[in-house]
Amino acid sequence: MPPPVDIVKVAIEWPGAFPKLMEIDQKKPLSAIIKEVCDGWSLENHEYFALQHADSSNFYITEKNRNEIKNGTILRLTTSPAQNAQQLHERIQSSSMDAKLEALKDLASLSRDVTFAQEFINLDGISLLTQMVESGTERYQKLQKIMKPCFGDMLSFTLTAFVELMDHGIVSWDTFSVAFIKKIASFVNKSAMDISILQRSLAILESMVLNSHDLYQKVAQEITIGQLIPHLQGTDQEIQTYTIAVINALFLKAPDERRQVDVESNVDILDCPLTEMANILAQKQLRSIILTHVIRAQRAINNEMAHQLYVLQVLTFNLLEDRMMTKMDPQDQAQRDIIFELRRIAFDAESEPNNSSGSMEKRKSMYTRDYKKLGFINHVNPAMDFTQTPPGMLALDNMLYFAKHHQDAYIRIVLENSSREDKHECPFGRSSIELTKMLCEILKVGELPSETCNDFHPMFFTHDRSFEEFFCICIQLLNKTWKEMRATSEDFNKVIQVVREQVMRALTTKPSSLDQFKSKLQNLSYTEILKIRQSERMNQEDFQSRPILELKEKIQPEILELIKQQRLNRLVEGTCFRKLNARRRQDKFWYCRLSPNHKVLHYGDLEESPQGEVPHDSLQDKLPVADIKAVVTGKDCPHMKEKGALKQNKEVLELAFSILYDSNCQLNFIAPDKHEYCIWTDGLNALLGKDMMSDLTRNDLDTLLSMEIKLRLLDLENIQIPDAPPPIPKEPSNYDFVYDCN
Repeated sequence: MPPPVDIVKVAIEWPGAFPKLMEIDQKKPLSAIIKEVCDGWSLENHEYFALQHADSSNFYITEKNRNEIKNGTILRLTTSPAQNAQQLHERIQSSSMDAKLEALKDLASLSRDVTFAQEFINLDGISLLTQMVESGTERYQKLQKIMKPCFGDMLSFTLTAFVELMDHGIVSWDTFSVAFIKKIASFVNKSAMDISILQRSLAILESMVLNSHDLYQKVAQEITIGQLIPHLQGTDQEIQTYTIAVINALFLKAPDERRQVDVESNVDILDCPLTEMANILAQKQLRSIILTHVIRAQRAINNEMAHQLYVLQVLTFNLLEDRMMTKMDPQDQAQRDIIFELRRIAFDAESEPNNSSGSMEKRKSMYTRDYKKLGFINHVNPAMDFTQTPPGMLALDNMLYFAKHHQDAYIRIVLENSSREDKHECPFGRSSIELTKMLCEILKVGELPSETCNDFHPMFFTHDRSFEEFFCICIQLLNKTWKEMRATSEDFNKVIQVVREQVMRALTTKPSSLDQFKSKLQNLSYTEILKIRQSERMNQEDFQSRPILELKEKIQPEILELIKQQRLNRLVEGTCFRKLNARRRQDKFWYCRLSPNHKVLHYGDLEESPQGEVPHDSLQDKLPVADIKAVVTGKDCPHMKEKGALKQNKEVLELAFSILYDSNCQLNFIAPDKHEYCIWTDGLNALLGKDMMSDLTRNDLDTLLSMEIKLRLLDLENIQIPDAPPPIPKEPSNYDFVYDCN
């Protein structure tokens, strides 16, 4: 007879005593269970005790999380959170340096638990820690020279405890004083500072900026880009990551119409116009420093650094949003002068007719003719072409940049097309406007950065005007593709589609420089695109004859079973998932995998990202597959309903899924990428006996069906298939014949 559902068999430890095996009735109050455990060891005052997990997490058991206790869990009887918080609150105020240091070390560890954190915060513990940072560091300043390691550890544990406590979101960030902010900023501004202190100080500043508008202004007065740059020039990638995160936070939270960045001194420029942001960053050489010391450093870029570089890339391109959404004013003479300049550069019209009534008509006629050659839709008043947003004035900015910085190419394209027959000319103006709009869509200009995306492009960090240079390369590509397609005005949209495909395919190779990007495009001619499309069509060929459809119907269940087994095998291997918090740090992971018999999901927290599979016995928690009620995705996930507006972006929603089990219990996931999302949702649906509906399953099914049908239709008559594979040839004496594609 199976044991009752509400009975859980666990082991309970107590220091100095032999562990007890007992059955916990989940219907009984937790206090009654703790009293029963205390009575077994003859311990009085059971209200001073609590149960906690005996694993590395040491999290307390509460009425809210007690359902997470599974059969075989090892628990520990320990001091209650309230008692522990009271004792630590007293110990960290000890006059003994050694006692204080040990207490702060324990506090830094215990603060990860929300139950303990709530109790410690109720004792005004946050205020005590901030006072220790503000005044305590000065108090021990004299001892720093003779006790530097101790002083550094003490401050490091204090800041660690503060960060962990604030991460629970119990206390508002708006409550902190200017003195505390100045002290944290001073740790960042010092040239020689302990690595752990610097890390935590940067993390605190980032959280302050992201969580409070008032604190953003105060932090911006204490920290300048110039003071952060030395941290980027070091060799510690963790410090570099935290530093870029602070820059991104300042960038993200700056008011839309004004941006705060320093230029050459410690004086902050609070009234810096948005349009000057990119120029100021260029003056500080931030881009080139990141390129040299981060992107091209002789080490791999980890996921968190890749994410911060992606965020910086997105925020930099978002500076273009204002121009992208600005319509041209046909009455604005300064804006009209830009169009005149485009015409002057192209046709070198230095001398103009006299301003007489006759010559005025002649000049208008000449302008109309030239604007037609420049490829504007509205030949009489080209300003009207730039009244659509997007791309608005950004398209005109790109055209002027191309005309001034790549003058030869600009003149060649304009004159080349003006001498063609009308039906084959590539309209430069119209093409530039549509291309700018397309590039903004590809780079998602104006959208908030994703919480999970790591897709940064190194080539955009190689030039101060990377978007403009990107446009210059692509407009020349468009003109080249137009000629290769022998296009006419009716083919305009087809050409744009081909150029989009060329650009997207080149970007997926992650070129390291703009020159390399240009080289990739050279290899993606229109002829090559046709070959790729033809190859893809052949691979996805759908035979419509009745015998083929019958064959497909017959073998499809076999293919689906094969896909199902692959998904389940991947679940058995398991996946490492990242825990996202307010600061999106990468140091919190958890792992989940399916048991080989497909009956239990094993999961648990990890200290760091694993190298390879994690054994079942090292994962503390279990969830029987039979207990799973449903799998939900996207907006239906409980953890997505709790997120703020910034986190509810499209990318996160597309990667979120949850397992619902028991009553009001769930296991929440955010997949590392779309592929893992499909693998897990397919696998879980397969376990529940439901259809696998992901895009990955459809693609795999199409690919495998096509391969299987082609294999079965091969003409193998009079062809002898060997029973054994052919022998592997011997290795060559050297590899001088190998061609290095790079």
